[in-house]
Amino acid sequence: MNVLVINSGSSSIKYQLIDMTTEKSLCSGLVERIGEGMGKLTHKIKPDTDAEEKIVLEQAFANHVEGMKKVVDLITDAEKGVIADKGEIYAVGHRVLLGGEEIKQSVQIDEWAKGIIRDYIPLGPLHNPANLAGIEVAEELFPHAPSVGVFDTEFHQTMPKKAYLYPLPYDLYKTLRIRRYGFHGTSHRYITKKTAQFLDKPLDQLNIITCHLGNGCSMAAVKNGQCVDTTMGITPLEGLMMGTRCGDIDPALVPFLMEKKGWSGAEIDNVMNKQSGLKGICGMNDMRDIHAAREKGDEMAELAFQMFVYRIRKYIGSFAVVVGKLDAIVFTAGIGENDDFLRAAVCKDMDILGIDIDETVNAKRSGQARHIGKPGQRVPVLVVPTNEELEIAQTTVAVLNGKN
Repeated sequence: MNVLVINSGSSSIKYQLIDMTTEKSLCSGLVERIGEGMGKLTHKIKPDTDAEEKIVLEQAFANHVEGMKKVVDLITDAEKGVIADKGEIYAVGHRVLLGGEEIKQSVQIDEWAKGIIRDYIPLGPLHNPANLAGIEVAEELFPHAPSVGVFDTEFHQTMPKKAYLYPLPYDLYKTLRIRRYGFHGTSHRYITKKTAQFLDKPLDQLNIITCHLGNGCSMAAVKNGQCVDTTMGITPLEGLMMGTRCGDIDPALVPFLMEKKGWSGAEIDNVMNKQSGLKGICGMNDMRDIHAAREKGDEMAELAFQMFVYRIRKYIGSFAVVVGKLDAIVFTAGIGENDDFLRAAVCKDMDILGIDIDETVNAKRSGQARHIGKPGQRVPVLVVPTNEELEIAQTTVAVLNGKN
């Protein structure tokens, strides 16, 4: 049973074909610069194994259909293909940004679901149109395979009203649906389930704080297995400092910058989403580069790192109050899983929460879920690798089997 997972962007398609009998990836890849002069397709066969093979093609892709057709050619190639023909694809799972309040769990895509995705384009103008394009491409190329939408926002739909509403005139919520939706939900849900398994604790009794730290960053407060708060808001800009996003700021800065700099709303949006965060402070948004600069005495790199750490610590403190008795703090995603310096800095001097990591254990690399805290600490600290593509594939099968 093969599930094709698609994450369609405005000019890209990220994909992975997963054999659900083994839950192993057969191939994965990325089509980039769709609709531009010259595109690029990077295709990996048996990714993340000793037998991994990479194929890189550079050619123009006029649209998403052309890009996906080339992916199908590679997947079914007589020599290096991983399946004989596209008929061996059982279903297609789509990552979709925003389903609003109408879609609270993953659904098989039909005209109603596409209508909801289309309806939320004003709140997700960069992602929802691209997600919809990916769905339409799959329907054209794989008419035999049902499509399932797995929404970034659905895990956070259990937040209470006191957590998701902004203290703005209530009419804005009713008329424009302005509220906090939260994102990275697929990762937070996967990590929550994996943590319950790792701790051998019933999911509905699990109280944790999940820290998804990559170029984009978010945290979730999970109580009794359900999200009760998260850092991101109506867009992925709110919350933590990120690679290029500013996170929380005083909203009065927007009219101030309009007046003082003469910037338009679009220009301010660009600055806050693409020129801020780590990059805005030190000119770098890759944490590995920042660590290298810190070691050479770069004061701005050190400042960026300290600011990044401080905001994570501040949210851990506030979410600990929201959740109550904690079963674990969980780090995941690119930085969270691989950066022991960051984890050590975040967990330093947190005795008040019962957090104390073992520096030797923390420094060890592993692709497995693991404890990094000292024995006997009151609140375990875990590193749990995320796998959003597998979560989408598993959810796709569950939806089609009526078990979601």
